[in-house]
Amino acid sequence: MTTIHIIATGGTIAMAHDTDAGGAVISLSGSDFVQRMIGQAGQAIPGVTHEEYGPLPSSHFTVEHLWGLRERVSIAVSRHEVDGVVITHGTDSLEETAYLLDLTVPTDKPMCVTGAMRIASQPGYEGIANLVAAVRTASSPVARGLGALVVLNDEIHTARHVTKMHTQSLDTFRSPAWGPIGRVEAEGVVFSRRVERDLINCSGLEAGVYLFKLAVGMDASLLKQAVSLGAKGTVIETFGGGRVPPWWLQAMQEAIRAGVAVAVTTRCPSGRLYDPYRYEGAYRDLQDIGCLLAHELNGQKARLRLMAALSITQDLSQLADVWYANTA
Repeated sequence: MTTIHIIATGGTIAMAHDTDAGGAVISLSGSDFVQRMIGQAGQAIPGVTHEEYGPLPSSHFTVEHLWGLRERVSIAVSRHEVDGVVITHGTDSLEETAYLLDLTVPTDKPMCVTGAMRIASQPGYEGIANLVAAVRTASSPVARGLGALVVLNDEIHTARHVTKMHTQSLDTFRSPAWGPIGRVEAEGVVFSRRVERDLINCSGLEAGVYLFKLAVGMDASLLKQAVSLGAKGTVIETFGGGRVPPWWLQAMQEAIRAGVAVAVTTRCPSGRLYDPYRYEGAYRDLQDIGCLLAHELNGQKARLRLMAALSITQDLSQLADVWYANTA
């Protein structure tokens, strides 16, 4: 019999209105989820076990808390009786947790992350439907080897490509460049394609990594301040296919000379880094000064990747080998 282990971490999916508190607070536990799921889906779901982690709104997660969740998942998938794991999670940082699991947990067993946009006391609460879909996905043999998947609104997305696109909409999680990898239809799970995983074998995260997003005319003083504060790495969301103004290029080069890793991605919702230009601060300049290129990763995921890589080595001459290992 298939067994799926549920780790309940809090978030909107676990919240209901509390009159005394004056708003929604965490009210549902893992056992509540299981009871509601069995009551609504019955024999259509496999066997489940559950545990609590937290619980917290996901906007309250720290780096240590996030890594602790990663460790819980790693322990769960190592148990021979567990066939897959489902994590119920707040939507604010759901994509980051999913990507960290995808990047650092070496297992073929499915790891599915799900949540909800409505609280349990609202009409149309979708939390249990999303949970059932995630459990069905995690129990599907076809999901093996695909790493961490995000399952909401009957869509299955890869952790690498999915992001939260809307503050309120039920279909907020989308993969702008590629779309969902599969769907949960009736009681079946259908995949349209497979993806290759990209793993970094690390034992922790380097917390001293800053994230910056460029805007027109923005000066580079915050980057310089981060370096002076002892940053180990920075991620910069650049313009377009990888472009920065000349004063940012200079500050980035100074950071690298000071031993600070600089990774770059784009502030655009999707797309790889590249341009044909040769003016100062264009893509080839970023390559030439030694920036790490975060193709198809948004800023928050590129930051996690750099945190993982820096936990292995902070020697910039070796870091690129870790950063680009297993990438296409």
